Amino acid sequence: MTIRRFIISGASSGIGKAMTETLLAEGHKVVGLARDWRKFSPNSHAFTPVPLDFSDLDQLPNQLVQLQTSLAQDEIPVSGLICCAGQGIFKSLEEFSYPQIRSLMDLNFTSQAFLIRAFLPALKKNVSSDIILMSSIAGLRGDRKGTIYSASKFALRGFAQALRDECGRAGVKVTVVNPGMVDTPFFDALNFKPGEEANQHIKPEDIAQQIAAVLSLRPGCSVDELTISALTKVIQFKK
Repeated sequence: MTIRRFIISGASSGIGKAMTETLLAEGHKVVGLARDWRKFSPNSHAFTPVPLDFSDLDQLPNQLVQLQTSLAQDEIPVSGLICCAGQGIFKSLEEFSYPQIRSLMDLNFTSQAFLIRAFLPALKKNVSSDIILMSSIAGLRGDRKGTIYSASKFALRGFAQALRDECGRAGVKVTVVNPGMVDTPFFDALNFKPGEEANQHIKPEDIAQQIAAVLSLRPGCSVDELTISALTKVIQFKK
């Protein structure tokens, strides 16, 4: 097996955490980016936690350039970006403040575009590289109270489609993942959650397993888009 180095945003929780654990178990090296590492920090020499606040767009470009420069010194180059950072806010459009609209779009879309922009030149130097963008089924269809969240995920899909066309000849594969309702802390701050039965939600490990399969494909083969849903869609509203 060829050992690869991956950067994972939102690596301290949910799908990003499951992806980190999966890749480390496979013997790869992982650089995890997250605002808070108090809840999760793997005890592995192959893991590098980096505190980074993706909501602070003013500081982010310089921080990413510094990270790219430091990682460029390593003998194992970065050959994969897995963009999992994001947040969900669901309410009618008129209930959003103007700063809330901007902050949700900045975190879910713009910050991830910044991350890819910083590392894309390095990725193009490899024989083959992967970019995984975590979208959502909300990026396939907009529903009420999901105006801004869906807009951020639709933006990711359009960005990925154009990026795929731009850099495919350079050996960079771009995959969009559209999960349904995943049983993660994503729902802790929301007034609803997926159903509790096994067929009513997805586990973050389910997503990680499928992404690992995508990453194992030969260089000339790409998965453009991957949609994973629970067998039965059930939404529970919290009291």
